[in-house]
Amino acid sequence: MKNEKEILKWLNNELSSQEMEDLKQSEDFDTLEKIAHYASQLETPKVDAQAALEAFKARNHSKKKTKIRTLNFKTFYRVAAVLAIMLTSSYFLFFNNIKSFETQIAQTKTITLPDNSEVILNAASKLSFNEKKWADKRALTLEGEAYFKVQKGQTFSVNTATGIVKVLGTQFNVKERKNYFEVNCYEGLVSVTYNNETVKLPPGKTFRVINGTIENLEDFDAKNPSWIQKESSFNSIPLDQVIAELERQYDIKIKLEGVDTSKLFTGSFTHTNEKIALQAVTIPLKLSYRIQGKTIIFYNYDAK
Repeated sequence: MKNEKEILKWLNNELSSQEMEDLKQSEDFDTLEKIAHYASQLETPKVDAQAALEAFKARNHSKKKTKIRTLNFKTFYRVAAVLAIMLTSSYFLFFNNIKSFETQIAQTKTITLPDNSEVILNAASKLSFNEKKWADKRALTLEGEAYFKVQKGQTFSVNTATGIVKVLGTQFNVKERKNYFEVNCYEGLVSVTYNNETVKLPPGKTFRVINGTIENLEDFDAKNPSWIQKESSFNSIPLDQVIAELERQYDIKIKLEGVDTSKLFTGSFTHTNEKIALQAVTIPLKLSYRIQGKTIIFYNYDAK
């Protein structure tokens, strides 16, 4: 009996009782069981086992074939592992239609979606969607911050770990960071669902949640978010959120010495000059800083 036929019999549960008993006694039995388990979880197209076998033989026609009397489990294991890998590769090739885009520190990226909607991804953010299903369902997943210019059409959804934003055609900004969630509507009408409650935002309105608390905010008249112009702006935002944004826009790490991170900051900082940005944040809060390599230490004026 040749190895290829033995593999097919094993995959099809056609080994004889004696052959199965021999297999169970081999040192490779646990590994083979795992291969069979993981291969069974893949939702791949039906495979013509005989055709696959013939193709396998054709690729190896130059190799000398020898007859064996007993199961060669080491060869058996290697070929079975290759088949499992081939099944896994086929799955990702034909069924993984997820498109992902990611930005690093101090990087932004403009993405054109299949319907010609546009997304500008802010620093240290990630966006993904199913390209194959896009025509039927305009839905994305966002980690971080992005500004959307949506073409009119069916519902357009942005899913985050904190809330869901839905529109038909509009311009809006979504920011979802640790303990922070904010949606700003610049054009059209935006629907925001948070904790199973839905609110509608017309232009100039903001929905913001900090540390689980929904905040009431005044209207704004900006045409787009400030970070598009390489500037981060804040209105009564806790210092820890401002520091996190500084770290995302510059390749630095900020440490604190006796500084209250619950202090509220109103102001802005540029993305193009680190020194000016640090001064723009520390001076209004009566803080100072010193530089140690890529680490910036914030401390109070009166600290020694």
